[in-house]
Amino acid sequence: MNPNPRRRTLMQLPLLAALGAHGAPALAADCERPERLRFSIIPRGDVRKEIAQLQPLLDQLRSALGIPVEVYAAPSYGAVVEALLSGAVHLARLGPASYVSARRADPLLTAFASYANKASRFQPAGAFYHSLLIVRAGGKIADVKTLRGKRLALVDPESTSGALVPRHVFAKQVGQPLEAYFSQVGYSGSHTQSVNRVLAGQIDAAFVGSQNLAAATASHPARERQVRVVWRSGPIPTDPFVFRGQLCAELQERIRNAFVNRGGAQSADVLERLDVARFVPVSDRDYQIVREIY
Repeated sequence: MNPNPRRRTLMQLPLLAALGAHGAPALAADCERPERLRFSIIPRGDVRKEIAQLQPLLDQLRSALGIPVEVYAAPSYGAVVEALLSGAVHLARLGPASYVSARRADPLLTAFASYANKASRFQPAGAFYHSLLIVRAGGKIADVKTLRGKRLALVDPESTSGALVPRHVFAKQVGQPLEAYFSQVGYSGSHTQSVNRVLAGQIDAAFVGSQNLAAATASHPARERQVRVVWRSGPIPTDPFVFRGQLCAELQERIRNAFVNRGGAQSADVLERLDVARFVPVSDRDYQIVREIY
């Protein structure tokens, strides 16, 4: 029996970056017109769970484009960027910092859509989020000053809220590099892992994205009361969806329309599964503030 399309998507997750010549896009003149679209996301938490949440969006893309959509579950932020730059992936959801980094390597990379968050305890409503420095509530750590000499978790070197803002904005405010202010600085690999390690007492503090903290505590109300925020950055533009600029213009337009027009990605099913208010159009200039931090 042939697996259904949703199961096929999950079966296709591993090793997509090693495709090489297999399934290489068919070129029409000087642009790329792939026979199947390959999509990936930066690993903010449980990647398989995130892909399951994205399934209605992927279904809408298949319908709008009329071609199969495959998913590459990347092990790191850098792996998604590498796949985009090599052409192994055509469409991706990046973080703001990883987008800025990737666009420096490929100026044709195009940010075209993002989303507005719903309001929650940790996340205001709008197409932005914050870098939060969190500790376990109820402990002796009450503010930034009492964190000096403690253990810190970052997320990934390419994470905006989990590395870039802490290293360039928070460090400037305290007047020292993170490695000098804290006794130990390491990377957890995802926002969810950072939250879990703080709550388990494995580290003293962590920088995470407000939207990620909201998602990590949404199904565990008791967790909200176990987290204390001791520092908050200014607003950061939400994660961009990007496509390779080498794609044929007609395909680019169909992808763009699938996200920002009524119906498609704006359908209630897609928005509910992703727990966002709506999709919004964006362009490269929306991420200038992140480029300036770099």
